[in-house]
Amino acid sequence: MACRGGCCCGSSSPINEDNARFLLLALFIVLYLLCGAAVFSALEQPKEREAKERWAQRFEHFSQKYNLSKRDLRNFLRNYEEANVAGIRVDTIRPRWDFTGAFYFVGTVVSTIGFGMTTPATIGGKIFLMFYGLLGCAATILFFNLFLERVITVIAFVLKSFHERRRNKAVLPQNGRRVSEGAEAGGVGKREELAGWKPSVYCVMFILGAAAILVSCCASLMYSAAEGWGYLDSLYFCFVAFSTIGFGDMVSSQRISYEGHATAAYRVGNFFFILTGVCCIYSLFNVISIVIKQVLNWLLRRLEAPCRCCFPRRGAHPHRHPRRNVVAPGHLRARRDPSIETDALNESETDPGRRMSGEMISMRDFLAANKVNLAIMQKQLSEMAVGHPRPSGSCSHQNGFSGGVGALGIMNNRLAETSVDR
Repeated sequence: MACRGGCCCGSSSPINEDNARFLLLALFIVLYLLCGAAVFSALEQPKEREAKERWAQRFEHFSQKYNLSKRDLRNFLRNYEEANVAGIRVDTIRPRWDFTGAFYFVGTVVSTIGFGMTTPATIGGKIFLMFYGLLGCAATILFFNLFLERVITVIAFVLKSFHERRRNKAVLPQNGRRVSEGAEAGGVGKREELAGWKPSVYCVMFILGAAAILVSCCASLMYSAAEGWGYLDSLYFCFVAFSTIGFGDMVSSQRISYEGHATAAYRVGNFFFILTGVCCIYSLFNVISIVIKQVLNWLLRRLEAPCRCCFPRRGAHPHRHPRRNVVAPGHLRARRDPSIETDALNESETDPGRRMSGEMISMRDFLAANKVNLAIMQKQLSEMAVGHPRPSGSCSHQNGFSGGVGALGIMNNRLAETSVDR
């Protein structure tokens, strides 16, 4: 599938590695959706049938008891559904479109939660929502990305401090003896090595997961006490809200007042937990995506293994380039760090008969060298235009992440598995 050549795969046009990863991820998502649909259908369909039968019995009993025609009763229920969409409920709830209710609504809009219990009913409100949500959602996603950047920076600082302390304990002199010059030189080398140390994505994922669980458990205690929900239902609401799924079947802070609880304090706590939980879950999702990408790269390596029979030994083919855009688990990652400046040179230097022989180069090598020089020139011009030149030895596409905007760009070179200089 991911083979570079078509000799053993029967394909004259090999699939690009990025496209292969994309197709593999798309296949995984389709299979994941099919499995999820099968599980939820098996769990929820009997409950749905039971509810339909119970409702049909109640509808028949009510129409006979009060001598109402089924047609009139259905029309009345349709009118109630329209009122329900406008925010009218049987139980007394807080106003939907006063300032506090509208603030809660715009919070669910820009955070992309969208519970659905409040929706604009006027044409002006719907048109304004389109433009308001466009800017608000973009700004909130930027806020989540900046939060992720600071969280990873703090976690990396803490883990590096612990790692440095453990390394220092390992090199301390024993029994009060002085450290030799060789040991001192070794300590300097270890300090230089420590300067480039980065935390593992698995440690960051564990810490973010623990933080998300802690926030969810504390928020569930508050929701159970204030809303009267069960603790498991509160945990369910926390995940649905924090992950911005927002079904709307359970919505917090909808009563006018809460007996036995300070209403204002509860609303502030609800806002704090939703904001903190969304930030934690968003960061956790992005770190988990790194692990998923590692698994995809590992699968690509396994799928590429049968194609290596075409070559006499691993890495011996002169036209077999180093793998680009790859992030694999630590024990499978290639240590080589190719760059755009050295790809053509590495390709030509693999031929020992032509290295430094003074022989006239072929047209193929000449075009390859010109292509690399043109790419270097374009790269330098773009860096000068931006005003932030980057080191020539760094290439942000070698590890499967772009150095641009977004969560993957933020995590680039901040974790051990996404670092080019690991």
